[in-house]
Amino acid sequence: MNDDVVIVAGSRTPITGRSRAQAELRADQLGATVVRELVSAFGVSPSVVILGNCTGPGGNIGRLAALGAGCGEAVVGWGVDAQCGSGLLAIQQGLEHVQRTGSAVIAGGAESPSTAPQRIDVTTGRTITQARFVPEGFPDPDMTEAADELARIRTISRTRQDHFAARSHRLARAAQSSVQTVQTASISVDDGPRDLTPQTLARFAPLFGENSDHTVTPGNTARIADGAAAVLMLPARDAAKLTTPTPCRVLASQLTGASTDVPGIAAVSAVRAVLATAGRNLDDVAAIEIVEAYAAQALACLDELGLTGPQHSAAVDPRVNAHGGALALGHPWGASGAVAVVQLLDRLADTPPGTLGLAACAIGGGMGAALLLERMDPRESGQPRDPGEPGALP
Repeated sequence: MNDDVVIVAGSRTPITGRSRAQAELRADQLGATVVRELVSAFGVSPSVVILGNCTGPGGNIGRLAALGAGCGEAVVGWGVDAQCGSGLLAIQQGLEHVQRTGSAVIAGGAESPSTAPQRIDVTTGRTITQARFVPEGFPDPDMTEAADELARIRTISRTRQDHFAARSHRLARAAQSSVQTVQTASISVDDGPRDLTPQTLARFAPLFGENSDHTVTPGNTARIADGAAAVLMLPARDAAKLTTPTPCRVLASQLTGASTDVPGIAAVSAVRAVLATAGRNLDDVAAIEIVEAYAAQALACLDELGLTGPQHSAAVDPRVNAHGGALALGHPWGASGAVAVVQLLDRLADTPPGTLGLAACAIGGGMGAALLLERMDPRESGQPRDPGEPGALP
């Protein structure tokens, strides 16, 4: 079997704030929406639906979404929980399933904090606001406190964070007219992007106190949001039979482990690993998507990868999140990695064949995930390529 796997297309719902426009839709209903859209657009029934989710009410979200989308009872499914890397990990599992079975897969993520149940620790009677990411004996920081500490350790100033957040909003607003989302409820556009400036963001008070050691604010933190995103994946030989504007070959994917006490930096190891697997470097990549849970966390990763300006200035490489990111759109935890992949597909649509794109995210508990894609010629056949040809799988 040809090992090349092609992402035919992606789909996502609007990203909306918790308790706002999509507040009445469960995670599986949001997931069913994007699955249905992909099936309808290409007439391909998947053999399996794999969806990431980390705060839902339990149950098999992949199977629920497959049935809810009308895929039929023969289509199986399952859910993946890897915190905010769930959607990207689901796509990685989908890639492996296509390689193993040669069948079509829809994979992504869905999250509905609006409908997530309240959990209680029966030993204390207290509400559980964050699941444990690691067992006893390992550092398990609150994600916001960890971002604040990361900013302090890496000397990422409040000014840089606010400039980065403003950049995300500016780029997301500029891209809104061209970004296609599937209408749910009564909304068809993201409700997060705002006309914000660094000066406006400077008015927000730090979340953990007023002294200069605390720089993370509501303005440079991604808001909690509802949303779903997924992609359709096929063996290259089958994808070649479809009319699709944005076929992308998966060159490599990686899931890496890193320190649990500074989880926000873990995307770096995943990026380096995925590039090494494909025999590429960052200079070869034209489009980069990294999940912006916090400005401090994203900037720490970009600094480490050499994607910021001299002396880690406010400047950011223009290849990074050119349509904005989670700081503007919002952070539907289990879906955010898949949202990044769909954003990447949108950006690669107007690029020539051979263009590379990279999606990555840091994961609570000290993991990182990354995916490297290559834009294909829509007319390209599904025949295996010579291993020495540029873009061939290593």
